[in-house]
Amino acid sequence: MKELNYKTIHNYLSLIYKDYNTKEIDKICQNIKTLFSRRLSDKNINQLWTEKDSFLITYADTVRNKSQNHLKTLGNFLNLFCKDFSHIHILPYYPSSSDDGFAVIDYKRISKENGTWADFEKLTSKFKIMSDLVINHCSSESNLFKNFLKNQDPGADFFISSKKKFDNFKKVVRPRSSELSKKVSICGKESYVWCTFSHDQVDLNFKNPNVLIFFLEIIKFYIDKGSRALRLDAVAFLWKEKGTKCINQPETHLIIRLIRLIIEYYSNECLVITETNIPSHENLSYFGNNNEAHCIYNFSLAPLLIHAIISEDNNYLKKWSRSMPPAQFGNAYLNFLSTHDGIGMRPLEGILPNNELNKFISTLKKSGAYLTHRVSQNKKTVYEVNTTLLDAFKGTYSGEDNFQIKRFILAHEILFAMEGIPAIYIQNLVGSKNDYKKVKKTNVYRSINRKEWNINELLKLFNKNSINKKIYLAITKLIKIRGNQKAFHPNATQFTLQLPQNLFGIWRQSLDRSQSIFCINNLSGRKQTFSLLDINLISTNKWYDLLTKKSVKDLTSNITLMPYQSVWLTNKNKLHD
Repeated sequence: MKELNYKTIHNYLSLIYKDYNTKEIDKICQNIKTLFSRRLSDKNINQLWTEKDSFLITYADTVRNKSQNHLKTLGNFLNLFCKDFSHIHILPYYPSSSDDGFAVIDYKRISKENGTWADFEKLTSKFKIMSDLVINHCSSESNLFKNFLKNQDPGADFFISSKKKFDNFKKVVRPRSSELSKKVSICGKESYVWCTFSHDQVDLNFKNPNVLIFFLEIIKFYIDKGSRALRLDAVAFLWKEKGTKCINQPETHLIIRLIRLIIEYYSNECLVITETNIPSHENLSYFGNNNEAHCIYNFSLAPLLIHAIISEDNNYLKKWSRSMPPAQFGNAYLNFLSTHDGIGMRPLEGILPNNELNKFISTLKKSGAYLTHRVSQNKKTVYEVNTTLLDAFKGTYSGEDNFQIKRFILAHEILFAMEGIPAIYIQNLVGSKNDYKKVKKTNVYRSINRKEWNINELLKLFNKNSINKKIYLAITKLIKIRGNQKAFHPNATQFTLQLPQNLFGIWRQSLDRSQSIFCINNLSGRKQTFSLLDINLISTNKWYDLLTKKSVKDLTSNITLMPYQSVWLTNKNKLHD
């Protein structure tokens, strides 16, 4: 794309801002044209991603050293232990008033504790960095909001306000149980502002096109600083309309299309990734027609995979996997097992029946998890389960046992085999357990999975035979193996196998059809046997297990899997050697 398609931009703007006349739309168009008057890069990109790509998710301050700022310490950790990751998602590194960075005070600054833009740009020279675009809301302590309360620019009309509480918005879907309306004083007059997440996170008013222009400027700024992916945080809630659920509105999708169009012109190296923790069918809509997000967070995978392992039952994971459409070329799923947030329950809507969902939640709670709720239409439900992934695998429906680590590693073996790009949360990489002390300190359940590590503490653990080291080596080994298999390209064919209840299996085939990998996983704490005849291995090929490095001698034989064991059977073992 050598030129911006201003006709398409004009059409998008006309659909978004229906009450604006042609002259007003022309003015907005001109502002965009002025902002993006030149291209940053015009590289010939053959592929946006390959089997070698994987994301690490981390806060800037997860790994700490008292003698230097957090970005410098993070850089040291990444250089020592994370060279096999292609992308690093650094969660909000801006000045913030709450929610561990997601109540942004200033979008163009890095907090003093985290470091400087020079530190950030140094990281971009070695890794592809994903930055958060906290686009739905900002801090009540931001200058934007302070100016709004005084009816001054920049910030006037930047937020959603009303003389009365938003009591007439009965259908609104929210992820929280707090009051939607926050009382404020605007130029000395009592008013209310819209707060989807908390009263410190005030929703921005995208019905004002100046808000759109503001964020387009921020996008350009982040890309100029070296960001190669942008995560659109909580973007599903962007547009509010009376009489609707105020989520997944058509205008939201149009704004994402506009953002992608502009980004692809300005820097075709930068990915647009949407974060929409909602039911699976709604989440899929953010691909658009290959004109919205490049990647969507595959929110249903994490709870379904965890459920399959602790229930020792492939039923719901298998049904969901079979129903998931393959991503078009130019789109990909971003797969993960946990993040800085909890394990979302909304993505299970319509997949797990209530009795099974309740049993699942109860088991996680017995393993030490906390529960966060939301209220919608006066109904209180579990929104997310707060736990580390490691502690989620303490036990099964049958109770606790000695297979916690094996279950944890099995989950990653399945994750790395699935269609899409794998993303690993740093707390999983280093084998963190539930941080109850931090929860007590912050009074926030999500803190349970946000441990702050001293880098010297981690170095000691990695220099001895610790559980943490075992987990780290297992995950990084999987990254290395995966990166050499064409059949693990994020868009390579995936087919879910018909296997007994305790087994889950998929077949992957490379884009050129030269490599096949059969990934068979024992979900149970007992030995399981399957026949190779049931998975149709081509007899003219020699087959090899990438995980055990053993060859298959007899294609008519049975394979016995130990508790929570996986095999990756391929006809292209030379790719691993």
